[in-house]
Amino acid sequence: MNAKLGERHLHRWTLGVAGALVAATMGAAALADEAFRTVRPPTSPYPSTYVARPSAPIVIRGATVIDGEGGELSGADLLIADGKIAAIGTGLAAPAGAQEIDGRGKFVTPGIIDAHSHLGVYPAPSIPASSDGNEATQPNTAEVWAEHSVWPQDPGFTRAVAGGVTTLHVLPGSANLFGGRGVTLHPVLGARTMQEMKVPGAPYSLKMACGENPSRLYGGRNASPATGMGNVAGWRQAFSKAQEYDRKWKDYWRKAARFEPKTDAEAPRRFGRNQAEKKKGAGDPPTAPDRDLEMETLAAVLNGEVLVQWHCYRADEMIVGLDVAREFGFKVAAFHHAVEAYKIADVLARENVCAAIWADWWGFKLEAYDGIRENIPFVHARGGCAVVHSDSEVGIQRLNQEAAKALADGRRAGLQISRADAWRWLSLNPAKAIGIAEQTGSLKVGKAGDVVIWSADPLSSYAVAERVFIDGAQIYQRGQAIAPPSDFELGQSFRERAR
Repeated sequence: MNAKLGERHLHRWTLGVAGALVAATMGAAALADEAFRTVRPPTSPYPSTYVARPSAPIVIRGATVIDGEGGELSGADLLIADGKIAAIGTGLAAPAGAQEIDGRGKFVTPGIIDAHSHLGVYPAPSIPASSDGNEATQPNTAEVWAEHSVWPQDPGFTRAVAGGVTTLHVLPGSANLFGGRGVTLHPVLGARTMQEMKVPGAPYSLKMACGENPSRLYGGRNASPATGMGNVAGWRQAFSKAQEYDRKWKDYWRKAARFEPKTDAEAPRRFGRNQAEKKKGAGDPPTAPDRDLEMETLAAVLNGEVLVQWHCYRADEMIVGLDVAREFGFKVAAFHHAVEAYKIADVLARENVCAAIWADWWGFKLEAYDGIRENIPFVHARGGCAVVHSDSEVGIQRLNQEAAKALADGRRAGLQISRADAWRWLSLNPAKAIGIAEQTGSLKVGKAGDVVIWSADPLSSYAVAERVFIDGAQIYQRGQAIAPPSDFELGQSFRERAR
């Protein structure tokens, strides 16, 4: 999905609204079917206002470069220019005005991407007044959008950047069958609005949940779903309604595209004078269906515009989820938490579905009981898309160490996985899961300059992120003061400056 997608949707939606008014002068031929191919309102009515910070060309010299696609180069140079990866090699010529950074003894990687975060919607400090991440009022709240709960001044964004994170996908909570839309953000320090953080062109997701969360919550309210079969029935019923909603809008747009109003003067000529009264109203424009925001999101899923991110622990329930997706013709981008992904690693690889997983967190409830430390490397070894995710304001600060734990467990199990391959779990694979792999996730020429310089092997517990770049601009340097990014920390910052 490119950066102009939201604008195209908005343009087509505007054409549809205006179509009945302009058809008389433009004619049906001018209102071609192409203009009405999108049958829902725009998927991005709140466009990104993110602007990359100004940056000069940068050359990092003599570092060990892990490219995020499984490659590793020793003593290599990396050139970032115009916010993009411009070249990787040795002895690269520096453009005029370029900043040169000595990378000898250091490591360079793509920025970490967290595919499952709640920063901003569950900000620090964690108190009920600001815990804004789950509209758990009914099983289906597909109409809500996580971005409308994001507090840009969450101090967690600063901590995430210090841990090497350059992109994160913020999701609603997991109480509902359909929890709402997720959004992809850059951790823009000092942002005033969530639009300033939104990654241009990144697709929205729909957060879905299976298992104990919805069953326990709504069953406890003596409402459906109270069981696994209630979960499945709820998904199927909702998508059935979405199919009908989608059909109504498609039918409306087709009629609107072909509509030609008939004037009173034309009626006798077209229908005969004695039939003019009988045909009265034949020139009326079609009536649009009622807009339903809940169905809009589900219809966007059915049409491949919104990606499904599915909270699911057990292997059998993930298989059922794939069955439901197949029944209604949509694709699951990733199962999240996926504690039993190792049991169906071959299926996930065959279906091209990512598994966003903790390194070693399980057993806190029955559906999360059957976890193993080798989950991530076993999914990887079967050719699957393994992702290390946080689901935590603390874990996001050290996702490199989470990947290191999973790599060590895989090697102890006899799997030969390089550190360069393991870094895919932190960059390219999560980029794939949230639909931005063409933009970022690896140090490939032409991709975004989302780069981290590490003090040592980034899969060592002793390594720290020394410098962090987003779109080629340095946004963090360890040991250097930064402008206070959060009102919550202004008092502390004032006291430090007063010393």
